[in-house]
Amino acid sequence: MPIKTPDWWYRKNAAGAPWWRPLLWPLSLVWRAVNAIKAANARPYRSPLFVISVGNLTLGGSGKTPITGALLDLLAPEAVGLSRGHGGTLTGPITIDPHTHTAAEVGDEPLMLAQTHPFVIARDRAAGLRLIEKRRKAPKPRIVIVDDAHQNLKIAKDLHILVIDGDTRNGAWPFGDGGVCPYGPMREPLEQGVARADICVLWMPDEEAQPDPDLLALLGDKPVFIARLQAQAPAIPAAVYGFAGIAKPWKFEATLHSEGYDIAGFEGFPDHAALSPAELEALAAKTAASGARLITTQKDWIKLDPAWRARIACLPITAKFDDEAGLLTLIRARQG
Repeated sequence: MPIKTPDWWYRKNAAGAPWWRPLLWPLSLVWRAVNAIKAANARPYRSPLFVISVGNLTLGGSGKTPITGALLDLLAPEAVGLSRGHGGTLTGPITIDPHTHTAAEVGDEPLMLAQTHPFVIARDRAAGLRLIEKRRKAPKPRIVIVDDAHQNLKIAKDLHILVIDGDTRNGAWPFGDGGVCPYGPMREPLEQGVARADICVLWMPDEEAQPDPDLLALLGDKPVFIARLQAQAPAIPAAVYGFAGIAKPWKFEATLHSEGYDIAGFEGFPDHAALSPAELEALAAKTAASGARLITTQKDWIKLDPAWRARIACLPITAKFDDEAGLLTLIRARQG
């Protein structure tokens, strides 16, 4: 069952953490020990294709999906996307058909990306790479962009791109106090994860936001590129009632504010949550009572059936790099 992200995970010095947080420390040690054993026994598959990993150091909410989409745009038509297909029932390897597959089958984020790019899901990412290698349809792929693969030990990567939430307003901090799950949001210790990165991308909330110098200092001499959220906000001549099932639902509420919407209410749900008809009806009733219109993220909207899609507005977002040419030059140099 999806669990709602604790907001104190992403506060500077874990501000607001509950008194019982120290009880989670032993579980954090178990998490780290299991990962160490996996790393010691890993035998990664090496693909002849150029494999780019797009990942993060925390349990979601860093901006990996829009960054993956932007990289697929930048490297088209020779790039194919690959993902585990989190939340989907199909194990793959399979190439997503956006006209026939559903989010319940292939996962919400892969289905989003497959609307505009060739995309494969595979629980076994090595099997996914082998499927892409066999692709004969022109243009033949030369690059695979693997979503959420910074900690994946089953495949070798040629370039590690680490995505970090650069929004540090109001006490927010992308790594909390550095605690490893469930003691904090980290999948692995900060220094360990940053050391494997070739490129760091800071995901910024708007055109004006600037990187925090203290955050940049943690990244050492790694090349850092800025990617900014671009919202394709639909015109809605009424108040909106927002909801989001993402790792940091409060970020979607902040985007609604920044886009100038009159917000009648907002509700957050666990990441990847598929709302039941009863939950959707409850949201619709609250919205009707306030004279507003329901609005959600593209990730949540794509999970809805057609009848609900017609009733709920969607606010898609994309990523725009400040220095797209510089990033492309660095990738091509590494590709050789």
